[in-house]
Amino acid sequence: MAGKVSSNPNEFLLPDVGEGLESADLVEWKVKVGDRVEAQQVIAMVETAKALTEICADRSGVIAKLHGKPGDTIKIHSPFVTYEAPAESGQSKSDASSSSTPAATSTHEQQPPTQPETPDRQDAGTVVGSLSGEDYSAVEGKVRAAPAVRRMARELGVDIQQIRGTGIGGRVTLRDVEAAASRAGRAAGPRRAPALAEGRGAVPPAVARPERPTPARPATTIPAGQEALRTPFKGVRRVIADRLSQSVHTAVHFTVMDDADITELDIFRRRLISATGEKLSYLPFVAVAVCRALAEPDFARMNSTVDDQTQEIVTHRSVHLGIATDTENGLMVPVIRDAGAVGLLQLSRQIAALATAARNRTIAREDLTGSTFTISNVGSLAGRYATPIINYPEVAILAVGRARDGVVVRGGMIGVGKLLPLSLSCDHRVVDGGMAALLLARVIELLQAPDQLIPAE
Repeated sequence: MAGKVSSNPNEFLLPDVGEGLESADLVEWKVKVGDRVEAQQVIAMVETAKALTEICADRSGVIAKLHGKPGDTIKIHSPFVTYEAPAESGQSKSDASSSSTPAATSTHEQQPPTQPETPDRQDAGTVVGSLSGEDYSAVEGKVRAAPAVRRMARELGVDIQQIRGTGIGGRVTLRDVEAAASRAGRAAGPRRAPALAEGRGAVPPAVARPERPTPARPATTIPAGQEALRTPFKGVRRVIADRLSQSVHTAVHFTVMDDADITELDIFRRRLISATGEKLSYLPFVAVAVCRALAEPDFARMNSTVDDQTQEIVTHRSVHLGIATDTENGLMVPVIRDAGAVGLLQLSRQIAALATAARNRTIAREDLTGSTFTISNVGSLAGRYATPIINYPEVAILAVGRARDGVVVRGGMIGVGKLLPLSLSCDHRVVDGGMAALLLARVIELLQAPDQLIPAE
């Protein structure tokens, strides 16, 4: 996104980070005064309400001044970095800085012409992942990508050297990696084992039970000699607090709870893992079941949002599924668009990719808005039941607890099976208790018939 350019050709303004915000919190400087930087080199990390963003130098030069220190809140388009004025023949630096060069001279005229000049140049934003209309290419022999992007490429098994970056200066962005992984998945295609078509059988011995994940949130340590620790209430935590308060003080919450007998689903899931070679949790199965249920006319009202300004209930045709994700900075809710049209395996990949992006603070703002129904997978850490807070302005949210072995009754016989706790919170202004109970029962019914969750080819 184009941004403002300072009248001082040696001054770089903090660019708009693409979220329409007025300011950003400076997390750390990657450079110091006196350092020489190259165009598109990362010079700082800033935090917005949702993302941790790398700010890149808009040109090559020597740092003369850094405006602000870590922890400061800096307004968008305010001075961020000042470069030393380039020395010209017959002039000192002070002469160069006070020369009669017009204030409107563009920045690229003050540096060696390493790129073709373009008329009326504007600041391209210099934010990692932002797009430009020009056809940039990466530096020969070196792929430009943020550490979080490289990490995601490794996790998805994508060779980052083979990706053509679409970011400024040819930088490889998170979306480039996701697109490459998607293309690789389509090229390979799902591998189905013959046993999948032969009915349910024993669990393959080679498939291990998924390890219990460790919490993403780091421990809080009070420094020695202090009785208390004060942490600024801002950034993501402030946004979360405001939105949860709005939900609690606006929606009328109630919760219904039940268990799904996922014994057959667990067998089916393990065999699907063996057939495809992909890691699968219970979450994508729950997501598919929720999307199927919400697509039925009896439960369409549950896929709604409330417009309190116009006093209207807005029922949506497509299910834009929010997946609550625990990060060290608080809870974020990435959104999968048209989730009902996405297959089980692809849905699993999208959930994993968006969760990684949220935890790395590289997720795009548009991927955090517009959900119509949310699932919170509290059981990935611990706990059975919950009373989840509705992701306002939605009217319902489903919390998935931790699966466990328990007593089940089938055909009048008592046995041991695997149970998945489910807790559905709804806005009583829009949803009646009967509808909520029936939706939960329908989701459970689909989970207990796992063959229905994968359409026949």
